[in-house]
Amino acid sequence: MTDQTSAPDSAAAKIADARRREMAVEHLLFGTIRFLAHRHPELLDELEASLPHLWDLADEEPRDDGAVREIAGRFLKSLRAEERRS
Repeated sequence: MTDQTSAPDSAAAKIADARRREMAVEHLLFGTIRFLAHRHPELLDELEASLPHLWDLADEEPRDDGAVREIAGRFLKSLRAEERRS
């Protein structure tokens, strides 16, 4: 698939690059947590217990601490589902 942006410094190109970086980081982090959780099952419990301390670091609106916690919770839910399948 080709990038449809006209200039590498365009706003669309920057957004696409940020999205790609986010997807890569999520993939690597998810794989790392999955690897560690297989060896240390208590890890997921510890991470879940830490969610109330997670907040949105945005300096401006819209700041949504609950949305950040929800995303992290979905990651943990997905990891627990994988744990039950294996």
